[in-house]
Order: sequence, then C-alpha cells, then structure tokens
Amino acid sequence: MSVEFGGIETLRVSCESRAVCSPVLSSSSVRRAMPHFQLSQVKTHAEALWMKRFHAAAEENRGLVVRDELAQTYGDSQDSSPEDPVHSDQSREDGAPGTRPRITTWEAGWNVTSAIQGMFVLGLPYALLRSGYVGLLLLVSAALICSYTGKILVSCLYEEDETGHSVRVRHTYEDVANACCRHICPYIGGKVVNAAQVVELLMTCILYLIVSSNLMCHSLFFLPLTPATCSTITFLILVPCMLIRDLRVVSRLSLFCSLAQFLITFIVIGYCLRQSPQWASRRLSAVTVDFDGFQVAVGVIIFSYTSQIYLPTLEESMTDRLDFDSMMNWTHALACVLKTAFSVTAFLTWGEETKEVITDNLPTALRVVVNLCLLAKALLSYPLPFYAAAEILQTGVLKLDSSADGAERWTLLLRGSLLLLTLIMALYVPHFSLLMGLTGSVTGAAMTLLLPALFHLQLKWTELDMSRRLADLLILLLGCFCSVSGVVCSIKGMVTAFEDK
Repeated sequence: MSVEFGGIETLRVSCESRAVCSPVLSSSSVRRAMPHFQLSQVKTHAEALWMKRFHAAAEENRGLVVRDELAQTYGDSQDSSPEDPVHSDQSREDGAPGTRPRITTWEAGWNVTSAIQGMFVLGLPYALLRSGYVGLLLLVSAALICSYTGKILVSCLYEEDETGHSVRVRHTYEDVANACCRHICPYIGGKVVNAAQVVELLMTCILYLIVSSNLMCHSLFFLPLTPATCSTITFLILVPCMLIRDLRVVSRLSLFCSLAQFLITFIVIGYCLRQSPQWASRRLSAVTVDFDGFQVAVGVIIFSYTSQIYLPTLEESMTDRLDFDSMMNWTHALACVLKTAFSVTAFLTWGEETKEVITDNLPTALRVVVNLCLLAKALLSYPLPFYAAAEILQTGVLKLDSSADGAERWTLLLRGSLLLLTLIMALYVPHFSLLMGLTGSVTGAAMTLLLPALFHLQLKWTELDMSRRLADLLILLLGCFCSVSGVVCSIKGMVTAFEDK
C-alpha cells in the first residue's frame, strides 16, 4: 500500500525535477542518495502505521482523506482507478451519475414524505390525548430533531479531500457504523445497524398490514370478513411487491401515496372544522398526563418522523445532492404543520373519546369513504419499507450476487419469505398504537436519535463547534431516555391489552 504524505511526495517531485534538469547522473551520486531515500521511506511507512493503528482521528483532525487508505478501509478494489465512475462520482458538487438509477429532488422528497407523513398520522390524536400540551411541543421538536439527525447522518457519508472538497467515501448506514467501530470491533457495528434497520423496516411493514386489515374490516362491514381474512387478502394484493427492483417505481408509488395522504388529511380537518362549535368543551389543558401514557406517546411521535434508514440510498440516487438539505427542510416543515393541525383539530372534535385510529371516530358514511382511501394509501406505502428491507438483506446481510446463477430464484424466495413473515406477525400483534410505541422506542429512537448523533460526534468531532457538540449530546441523552422508558411502558401496555383480551 502506498500512502501519499507530504514528505514522500516532495521527495518524489524533487527527484523527478532533478532528473529533468540533469539527465546524466554518476553512479556514485546515486549510491550516496539511496540511503537517505530509504531512510525517508522507512520513516514515512512508520508514520503511516502509527497514524493507522493509534491515531486514526488525526486524519479527521486535519480534514484529510488519504485515498489509498480509504480504499482499503472501506473495501474499494485496489485496482479501481480515479476514472472509475463508481468511485469517482462521490463529490457532492459534481452530481455525476453512478450505478443506481437517478431520481429527482422531488422524487426523493415524495419518498421522505411517504415515510414521515404516512399512516402513522392516524395515531397522533390518540398520542396527543395521552401527552396533553407537551404533545404539541413534541410534534414540533420531533420534526426539528429528526430533520437535523437525517442531515448529520448523511454528512457522515462525506469527508474532505486534500483540496477541501466533500467526497462521498461511504455509501450506507452500515458503512458509517463500520467506520466508527473499525478500531474497536470491525464490521460488528455495521451488522448491528443492519439488524436494527431490518427490524424497524419489517415492523413498519407489519404495521401497514395491520392498518390495511383494520381498514378493510371497517370499510366492508357488510361482508362477513374476519381480521385474519382481511390480512390474507391484503397479503395477496401485495405479492407483486416481490417484483419491484427499481427505486424509481417506489418513488412513483410514494407520490400517489403522499397525494392520497394530503387528500385524506384535508377531508378529516374539514370535517373537524365543521364541528368547531363543540370545541369549547374539549380543552387540552384538562387532560391529565400520566407518565406511562406519555412515554408511549413519545414513541408514536418519534416513529411517525422516522426516515433515516432510507436517506443514504435516497441521497446517493439524487441527481443533485446539493438539494438534499433543503429537501429535508421542506418535507419535515410540511409534515409538522399538517400533523399538528390534524392532531389538534381531531382532539378538539372528539376529546377523551379519541380512538387509537382516528378514523374510527368518523360518522359511518364518511368513515367508509376515508377508510377506502386509507386502504389504498396503506397498500401504496408498503413497497418502500419492503423494498429497503429486501435490499439490506440481499446486499448487506446475505451478500447475494445478482449476476450469479440462480440469483433471481433466491431473490424471489427471500422477498416471499419477508411477505409471509409480515403476514404472520400482523395476525398475532393487532394493537396498532402500542406496537408503534414499542417499535419507536426500540429501533426508531436508536436509528433516528441515538446512532446519528453518536456517529456524528465520533466522525466530525474536530469540525464541530461547542453548540453543535452540545446539541448532539442532548439528542443522544434524549434518545437513551426515550428508548429505555418507552420500551418499559409499551411492553406493560401490550401485556395489559393481551390480558384484557
């Protein structure tokens, strides 16, 4: 491995310039120069070994990225040249096309909107009931915090090269984890992150199946359909998801999904506004906030803003990566406004009678229409987490080679198994809001709050001012508190619900 430090580079240039100026050198001069050159080379290699083993953070302190070192650390092939398009399109400024299909900023925004403004909005009025006025603060602060952690997570994919340009040296959440753990337990961090991602994505798919079966039962109440039958029908409708191989297809589905969500949100808000004369008797200040209910509400609200798992892939696929931060800002601002308006108007309309899924409070006729729209939206929302989970398992865990013989068969088997697993789990864990709280407290808090702040502190410590370091530390503490307390409260709630059943 050759490491280009300033000393050896200067010596090489000096020798080359002398060779040009003096093409004829005596053998005695060459022999006298060789010991000095060899000593310098040994010294350079010793410094490189010391930097690699004991002072890895010094590279980050100087803001330098040694290309050969990065190639070895992150698994790039040694024979890849700088002109290789796979490895040379990493600058945030060039926007050169890579191996992934390109998507526009709007398409990336629709994917993020589908993730953070999806079916889980239905549980927010109930979360507001459990948390009171503090829930309003949580709705706004969660949007700000999750937007921030998404941006710092993507910033961990980049380092500055010798010229000061940002270069994308990591590709996935797993790569960031491996970079942070490479001197302690190499590759263990990436495996843990992959496991957490798969769990969260599968739980999201399970929640979509639960919502879909719930909506189908309520919409087709005139048919003798059991929840298990509705879940099975939903499973059969989603079987074509096994054939989706292109992120652009998922982006188009997310577009229709987001438009449907906006329509449903405005319909519910419009109905609630018509009931505004009753709002005088629905005062949020009268709600008594208990600690257990508050912790479950925190999990629900945090999980409703979770999109960090998708961000490395979405940002890498964007045609203009410089628009990523602005895309995160407007998607989370829009989600915050609509979620707050939806939750407040729904609570003011139904008060303490607010159900876990707010559509259960609507009049029968309107409920059927809204439930059918929500059913279509739930089915359109399912492909995004399912596609991400399948890709992580296929490329990050099982390491399946798409060009190998029989790869298509193994891919279909994997995706079919995932579909079947989500169906089985949906049949046996029917409590929607409590499952949201449990998932948000475990993997949601970790992937959204804990790990982005921890990785950002470790990789960018020397580049951060005191306020940014303090913000990351506070988010880290918040994530720990929400995760531990939320798990306890959610498990207690689920045990109580099953005992009552």
